[in-house]
Amino acid sequence: MPRLQDKIVLITGAAGAIGSAVADAVTREGGRPIATDLAPREGIDHTLDVTSEDSWIGVLTEVERMHGRLDGLVNAAGIAFLGTVEDTDYATWRRVLAVNLDGTFLGCKHAMPLLKRAGGSIVNLSSISGIVGGHNLAAYNASKGGVRLLSKSVALHGARLRPQVRCNSVHPAFLEGPMVDDILAQTKRPDIARGQLMRDIPLGRLGEPAEVAAMCIYLLSDESAFVTGAEFVIDGGLTAR
Repeated sequence: MPRLQDKIVLITGAAGAIGSAVADAVTREGGRPIATDLAPREGIDHTLDVTSEDSWIGVLTEVERMHGRLDGLVNAAGIAFLGTVEDTDYATWRRVLAVNLDGTFLGCKHAMPLLKRAGGSIVNLSSISGIVGGHNLAAYNASKGGVRLLSKSVALHGARLRPQVRCNSVHPAFLEGPMVDDILAQTKRPDIARGQLMRDIPLGRLGEPAEVAAMCIYLLSDESAFVTGAEFVIDGGLTAR
């Protein structure tokens, strides 16, 4: 039997590399992905501004009307910005925190009433930058570190519910896709910066979104029924050093 047979899973940032890979994997495993993103496009079921409480409430009201429940939530929407604490202007700081951290908070908060009807699983996309710092990732580090500890708080709350709701965080290193391309474009020599990234990773390559999606499927499935409040690092050995 497919691992997510008949499970309803809402995915934010589903137009992005990780979000779209998760949506495809949910479909392959017999689930029903509800794909959301900021702008309407092919393959997106609902437009959702993750920084807007009203937008979250509207989408989840529609999910309740159509399905009556929610079995999983993957908070994959996110943005990145290169900047030290001195280089980062306050508007950029607020924007990165709003999308990466506030959006995850609002998703966990407003999806919880549906998730706890039959028990469910939340997967929050953090980053290795939520575990280790970078001199030029001030806003990104802060946002992803916040996601890491928010996930643990949500997990402890969810464990007290009946039925229970699990919550875990996933921490990828650099992945092939638009986000890394955007980060590299902010450097003076993107080609040199890409090579340096790959040399820094012991396995010698960038990760693939499908590899992160595979971890998300495990955490959404009943295979991980005893797993909550944990962090899963997918980084090719980068943080082992």
